[in-house]
Amino acid sequence: MISEPSSDKIGILVGGGPAPGINSVIHSATIEAINNGLKVVGIYDGFKHLMHGEMVGRPLTISDVSRIHLDGGSILRTSRANPTKSEESLGKCVHALIDAGVAYLVAIGGDDTAYSAYRVARYAEEHMGVRIKTVHVPKTIDNDLPLPEGIPTFGFETARELGTRIVMNLMEDALTGLRWFLVVTQGRKTGHLALGVGKSSGATLTLIPEEWGGREIRLQEVTDILAASVIKRLAEGKSYGLALVAEGIMEQLAHADLETLDNVERDAHGHIRLAEINTADILKRALRKQLLELGVDMGVVSKDLGYELRCADPIAFDIDYTRSLGEAAVDFLLEGGSNATITLQQNQVVPIPLEKMMDPNTGRTEVRVVKIDSFTYQSAYKFMIRLKPQDAENGMLLARMATQTNLSLEGFKARFGYLIGIAPRPF
Repeated sequence: MISEPSSDKIGILVGGGPAPGINSVIHSATIEAINNGLKVVGIYDGFKHLMHGEMVGRPLTISDVSRIHLDGGSILRTSRANPTKSEESLGKCVHALIDAGVAYLVAIGGDDTAYSAYRVARYAEEHMGVRIKTVHVPKTIDNDLPLPEGIPTFGFETARELGTRIVMNLMEDALTGLRWFLVVTQGRKTGHLALGVGKSSGATLTLIPEEWGGREIRLQEVTDILAASVIKRLAEGKSYGLALVAEGIMEQLAHADLETLDNVERDAHGHIRLAEINTADILKRALRKQLLELGVDMGVVSKDLGYELRCADPIAFDIDYTRSLGEAAVDFLLEGGSNATITLQQNQVVPIPLEKMMDPNTGRTEVRVVKIDSFTYQSAYKFMIRLKPQDAENGMLLARMATQTNLSLEGFKARFGYLIGIAPRPF
């Protein structure tokens, strides 16, 4: 028989990477819990200490959190510690929570944090006959959690806002110095952040992995798209621009291309450490080399964009959004709910059971990808300066582009025509 803890204590923890709005969730969840007669403990560093059987945290009061909703970062810090790797770690988490008198757990994080909270709750019930009610508050600047269409993960809008302003400054620098910027954005496997920043800033073009529809991505094709964009701009009399590239493109890069990369970290078996790849520099070198081979001497500056965005002070949207999520999470627990992700849909609180969000075979949540056939993507694509299928019939444009290189018109078509369907793919 499963017993209900008699405790009046609620724990709050944060897992995964930072995102603007974390403190705002802690703020509202703490206030709502205390106003309903609960005691609140803030748990430091996600599951890191719990999975070693230790409760490392601090009591939280209303005065402790009254103004933190305005600040970026996390007063409870965060970590990527994963208790699901072993039954022993799960057991230690449960013991630490029970020993500390925690009957309710608010887990703020992404898909890994949601899964960890779910497994901890299941372990408590199945192995110890105790119910620890858990709720997940979804956050990531990547916007890739499987929430209903049109509902962002918190932190995304702030990251897009700040990212847009940074890119707009770089675009002005590109114009002033007559050069190109190549900006690689964080986003894991998807292109939500890159596309959001690219469309909002009016970047020259944005490349996201979803364009390839799951097929293997070749480095040569990525470089060709970028080079063709540079050349198309030159044909328009503009020797400057800015390209955004989502880091997920490197995740899908062909193994054969990865193996040819120089100056990358490798493990003891000689395999490339994907997490250590400097995508911006790799693409910059490849692009510069290709442009020079084509007779185009263009300055290219590379930049990674992501860490600047994660601990920014949240904008008004995310403050409002996260204060609502934190309050709703506590109310859900107090109403007897557990094992769900809190969402706001059509201005109403809608808990989504974690089991419905998980793949039944893997137990992990699916990734929400950018829909290439959506108006949002098609609108962004329309304004990009790049070789497009409709350019295949524009002989004057192709001729002007060819004159910017050391290729003849026929040579240019043979070299870049596969991008617009007038030449066979070279790989």
